[in-house]
Amino acid sequence: MAGVIFLFCLTMAVSVFSQENSTGSWLIVNSQLEFNKRWEAFTELQTRSNRLANRFFYYEVKGGIGYKVNENFSVLLGLGRYATYAGEGNFSKPLDTEEFRIWQQLNLNHSIERLKVEHRYRIEQKWMNGRYRNRFRYRLSTVLPVNDVDLKPETFYLNVYDEVFLNNKAPHFERNRFYAGIGYVLSPTLMAQLGYVNQYNYTLTKQGDKNFVQIMLVVQFDGGNDEEG
Repeated sequence: MAGVIFLFCLTMAVSVFSQENSTGSWLIVNSQLEFNKRWEAFTELQTRSNRLANRFFYYEVKGGIGYKVNENFSVLLGLGRYATYAGEGNFSKPLDTEEFRIWQQLNLNHSIERLKVEHRYRIEQKWMNGRYRNRFRYRLSTVLPVNDVDLKPETFYLNVYDEVFLNNKAPHFERNRFYAGIGYVLSPTLMAQLGYVNQYNYTLTKQGDKNFVQIMLVVQFDGGNDEEG
């Protein structure tokens, strides 16, 4: 019942935010498959718009494979395709940027009582419109279960993170992304999350920020093999 209420509130929140024309939407569907206690794979689809549920200008499709060294340390290799459109409609041409990306990722986790803290380090190799560049990212994320000590079904949780984007060419600072939201664990395989994103971009020619309402669904599958591999 709580899950139904949460999904209803999520829908109502989007309707309220849609009255603000300057706010965009950011939709994420993430699926994870655990092969065993060590290995997992993931896929993710994202879309972004300049208005709530309108003027979609960006999408990305990505996936990868990860290895858990222990409970607090994991590594991941990923790749994806990213497209940004310059038209005023939904995915309307011309295509502004088309990007292929490979990245390596390191995750370090620890807890402070019930507060779960994640440090995520990522190195990216990017081919944007055929031109190669590197990028480096660091994200500090915190998750706080509200009505339980762990993220079990029927648990609400708060999630706040900040991520910095850097590159090896001046100007070295490229972007900052701040997120704050609330989530709910609907079942052992499904989580839903609603939040606010502020993304600040900086280049030599322009700078500015954009606000988004973000909706995310996470689907987790168990491969059914308990061997560590």
